[in-house]
Amino acid sequence: MTATPIRPTNDAPVAADAAGTAKGDKGGKSEQRRIELAESALLTLSELGYARTSLREIAQNSTFSHGVLHYYFKDKTELIVYCVRHYKQQCVHRYDDVIATSTTPQQLRTSFAAKLVESIVDEGHMHRLWYDLRSQSLFDADLRDAVELIDDSIEEMVGRVIDRLAELSGVPAAVDHGTAYAMFDGIFEQALLDHHADKPDALTRLTDRTLTTLELLVPKTP
Repeated sequence: MTATPIRPTNDAPVAADAAGTAKGDKGGKSEQRRIELAESALLTLSELGYARTSLREIAQNSTFSHGVLHYYFKDKTELIVYCVRHYKQQCVHRYDDVIATSTTPQQLRTSFAAKLVESIVDEGHMHRLWYDLRSQSLFDADLRDAVELIDDSIEEMVGRVIDRLAELSGVPAAVDHGTAYAMFDGIFEQALLDHHADKPDALTRLTDRTLTTLELLVPKTP
């Protein structure tokens, strides 16, 4: 029997487009599932910390099975890094609203300080996980690249705040973005420690230190 030759048709591009769309949809659904898994795992991670949490522990405290977690994440480290990166991306963008809506230097200073306080009150457990992960990266090479990327994104956010404050004030910032971030990182971490220790003045001191530091970084105009 002679095989009938297959002739190219105009349906080929359509089929290719359909295959590409299906592949894109699949990738989008996979990423959405990873986000769902990350958000489900965050509570357990923030309560137990990096060292005390396993994929099995996360599965026991979520609606997802251990097998499902392993399907989307190769190990605990990949899941935790994804979780923290996902959270920090959301956290950083919240400060963009403060920058966008502030029209005077004083408004930006007070709004930024208030947002830091709000973040500790509402999401202190997540910030504890971030500092835990960053400390672990000193000993675990698998964490370092991800931690550096997250750190860079926070530094960029602080830089945007300082740049906007300098623009509104009409004076240049006294330090670069990295120095400004290092200062606020220390202030914020100390406030987190104090708040976790139930020190009554922790949030007041955070506000005062933030306002003072902003005035040092971008002096008030006469």
